[in-house]
Amino acid sequence: MDNFILQDWLILLITCVIAFGTLALLDWLLLARHKELTSEKKLPRQLSMLGFSIVAVIMVVLALPVIESSRNQLLGLLGVLVSGVIAFSSTTIVSNLMAGVVLSLNKPFRTGDFIRCKGFEGRVTEKGLLDTEIQTRQRALVHIANTFLINNPVEVIRSSGTLISAEASIGYDVHHAIIEQHLQKAADKAGLTDAFVHIVALGNFSVNYKVSGMLEDTKSMLTTESKLYAAILDELHAHDIEIMSPSIMAQRSTDPSYSFIARATVKASAETVNQEDLVFDKAEEAEKIESERNEIQDQIAALKVSLNNGKNGDDNQDAKLSIEQKAQVQSQLVILDAKLIALNSVDPSK
Repeated sequence: MDNFILQDWLILLITCVIAFGTLALLDWLLLARHKELTSEKKLPRQLSMLGFSIVAVIMVVLALPVIESSRNQLLGLLGVLVSGVIAFSSTTIVSNLMAGVVLSLNKPFRTGDFIRCKGFEGRVTEKGLLDTEIQTRQRALVHIANTFLINNPVEVIRSSGTLISAEASIGYDVHHAIIEQHLQKAADKAGLTDAFVHIVALGNFSVNYKVSGMLEDTKSMLTTESKLYAAILDELHAHDIEIMSPSIMAQRSTDPSYSFIARATVKASAETVNQEDLVFDKAEEAEKIESERNEIQDQIAALKVSLNNGKNGDDNQDAKLSIEQKAQVQSQLVILDAKLIALNSVDPSK
């Protein structure tokens, strides 16, 4: 009897060594030695390890030196536990997985893009099936669930360029044409192009200005923002213009006959940037492409009607097409089809 008991425990020990030794080997082969794998590539390997772990536990339970009924109860309990874990976690996992598939198909952003989403902002470092990793301004890595990105608006800084803006409040004693001229110079010094100035608000003691310019190298966005503010300080202070930010109550004892209404000492530039074309360039391009696409489709439809009339041998001589005319129509169809394919492949966001 003691020999049978010792044999059962020996079988259990051998089973444990084989099962968990195999798990350790598989973990090393699939995960441990592949440090370079991204989260997306690790996921199928991790799911495989989960399956192997469940099989290993079942093997150990089957090797336990207990009676058949107890072993069946343990297997039943194990099945309930696994089913419960899957049931409670499947909703979140499946929803994130489906959201990851949607993001992969729609491709609203790419690795390296700067994005903002409901308080989170940073550059995308990794796109996984379950979450997306971004690196923030503080160099921290943040993992955002894909369902969060699907359920909330995502602002993507376009790789083709972005607008960099800064605001400053200036007193009413300086004419706005002078301020606009200096702010545009500051934007040029910061390396921005197509700079323009908005008067944002008329405050109690100052006028709020906002200067914006196009930055083509979006990777230097943070540095350029700082350069723009520094350039504004240097440009305005060099011309003895006081910045009233965030709020300065101006109380000066002056002659009652003195007027604080600013007069223009310089002429406003006749050449101004068309701000709408700069800000809404993708919308304009998309509208242009859509209009051209519809026009080409109408031309293709009309040419196909002409070809059909020629093939049907209509009695109307005007509807018949000569061989040369058919060749010309078919050539136009080929050209228009090529243009339509090219238009459909155009991405205005680039």
